[in-house]
Amino acid sequence: MSEPITVGVCETQPVTAEGLASILLQHAGFRFTGSVSSLSEAAAFLERTRPRVFVVDKSFGVQAVLEWVAEHRSRGQGTAIVVWGLSISEAEALRFLQIGAKGIIRKTAPSRVLISCLQAAASGSSWMEDSLFRESTRQDKYHRSDLTPREHQVMELVEQGYKNKEIARQLGIRPGTVKIHLKHIFEKTGVRGRYGLALSGMKDKGLLALP
Repeated sequence: MSEPITVGVCETQPVTAEGLASILLQHAGFRFTGSVSSLSEAAAFLERTRPRVFVVDKSFGVQAVLEWVAEHRSRGQGTAIVVWGLSISEAEALRFLQIGAKGIIRKTAPSRVLISCLQAAASGSSWMEDSLFRESTRQDKYHRSDLTPREHQVMELVEQGYKNKEIARQLGIRPGTVKIHLKHIFEKTGVRGRYGLALSGMKDKGLLALP
């Protein structure tokens, strides 16, 4: 029998931490290791308990959580970080994933979706709640094969986080031309916005799993 997945949480609201503990108690494959109520306590908690997955509340502030995840990653600890919140935008999801978070989920997600997220993070996969992705993508019109070679170049640079002016310099074209290419890319792929484009690129490359 395999060892249970250990899970800890850094949460602003104690009752929410208790709710997570209650959900995990109902699943034999998990063990709740405890909670802390501030990011300043989190590092010591991880050092002491070393859970396989650690859930962090976005309510501490996007920038504060980003900095904390980056610092955690620099220490080389094996704990996978999952960020959750009542609402998470595409831009926030992308930044959390790029900085090293393994899971992105809203607190309003059903418990089965939460379990899927924790399992994926524990296995080392990057995971994001599919409803976040669907908000930026019309799946019925998602055809990257229709893109021209230049549009592929622009899309790759957008996925890497380059701004329009930077893309223009890289490709030796005008910023206005970059905007035209992006307009065509959005029309052909059905993706709305550069953040959605970057997230869809991660999914296509197998770097991001959806439930």
